[in-house]
Amino acid sequence: MKKIILLFIPFLFIACKHKTTEGQNPKSDSKKPNIVLLYIDDLGYADVGAYGAKGVETPNVDKLASNGVMFTDAHSTAATCTPSRYSLLTGNYAFRNNAEILPGDAPLLIDTSFVTMPKMLQKAGYTTGVVGKWHLGLGYGKVDWNKPVTPGPSEVGFDYSFLLPATGDRVPTVFLENNNVVNLSEDDPIAVNYDKKIGHRPVGTERPDLLKMEADLQHSQTIVNGISRIGYMGGGESAEWVDEDFPFVFTEKASNFITKNKDNPFFLFYSFHDIHVPRAPNEKFKNKSKMGPRGDAIVQMDYMVGEVTKLLEKEGIAENTIIIFTSDNGPVLNDGYNDQAAELIGDHNPSGPFRGGKYSIYEAGTRVPMIVYWPGTIKPMKSAAMMTQLDFYASFADMLEMKKGEKVIDSENHLSALLGKTENGRKVMLEEGFTLGLRDEHWKYIEPFTNGSIPEWMENKDIESGLQSEPQLYNLSEDKGEKNNLALEKPELVKEYGELLKKIKTKTKR
Repeated sequence: MKKIILLFIPFLFIACKHKTTEGQNPKSDSKKPNIVLLYIDDLGYADVGAYGAKGVETPNVDKLASNGVMFTDAHSTAATCTPSRYSLLTGNYAFRNNAEILPGDAPLLIDTSFVTMPKMLQKAGYTTGVVGKWHLGLGYGKVDWNKPVTPGPSEVGFDYSFLLPATGDRVPTVFLENNNVVNLSEDDPIAVNYDKKIGHRPVGTERPDLLKMEADLQHSQTIVNGISRIGYMGGGESAEWVDEDFPFVFTEKASNFITKNKDNPFFLFYSFHDIHVPRAPNEKFKNKSKMGPRGDAIVQMDYMVGEVTKLLEKEGIAENTIIIFTSDNGPVLNDGYNDQAAELIGDHNPSGPFRGGKYSIYEAGTRVPMIVYWPGTIKPMKSAAMMTQLDFYASFADMLEMKKGEKVIDSENHLSALLGKTENGRKVMLEEGFTLGLRDEHWKYIEPFTNGSIPEWMENKDIESGLQSEPQLYNLSEDKGEKNNLALEKPELVKEYGELLKKIKTKTKR
């Protein structure tokens, strides 16, 4: 009997070892890569050196491009910021929730019952953080900024948040850290109103002599730091931000998050303010480009990218970190402030070979630079795969062997294309502007605009909106600039794409 037991022990050990190995989560914490999403604001397809920029140098971004996967057909999900952010975090097209550019006092846009991308990552063992621009609404509307502001990022899936609550050109001009306004004094409470003047601060229409830059009427209300904003703000002077400090304040918070969480997997959504208006680059970056404040803001953005990548290397975690660099929508020059962006553009074309820009349903509205960098894992390459930020959710879920939320309708798994293992990306992709477009490998269909006349404010921004009462069809293989509308010549394709778009719009489950 003793001999039998001794003979059996080795086999028992092998069996137990095999069972333990098979039972382990193959994506153990030590193997899960950190994810850093560098989400730039209003950066056009050709606004960085690797994509053909002129008059400005971006060595840090170019380094990512030359050592990672540089995509030439990657897209934000929408041509404006709030819808793109909504789709990024929820995995659903923004039109499903009527997501549009939000006012500064809007309630939280994302349903807190949704399993968002950061919530999925939390379940996978990640610590999650968001630093920078939010613009997804906060609270239930008409927020009391003198109390903890909820619901917000924590209810959406972020363990840590340091926010610019809406946009740089909207009040309140304060930072919000983990639900609370930073440096707020009880003796000077904040009040915000988007309908009537409150507080004692001057407004742009009354005191243009106090302004650093001229603004249009929409942006000519409360003046803070020499810049007039959208909306009125009273109180909270101790909490006011200084626009020129953004690159250092945000990068410090992002760096602290990385350093604090370096020993365990983390997800950092670093949502830049640059190069959104008002463009007020720090003195360190002034005149570093040939294009004035907009070009200098690009240089500032590149510096911030470099600080993050250098920190990852310093902490010894660069090879276990996926960096994604991209933009929330296409470029815009004139967007409320006179900073000579158009006058000083020179030979530079922010949209590259594409038509339109921010707000536009043409390609430049959503076709943006996108670079995926993972040293030691990703081989440098240019990829023509058709990609959309909508698919980050499903792709990361697949990488971590996690399930998507039941309400995630639109996000698809394209992890192999994201990591440069294939150039087979999306087969069909929807683009959102103020109407909808549909893309496949060769063709672009734009549905007719039926919501009345084109808004006057859009025409004032010198952007080709792409809004027409008749359908549009372009062969992008031969016509990148979308100049030759073939809808009348190919009615069968117009009908086919129109019906396909209708199916996507009425889809209710995956």
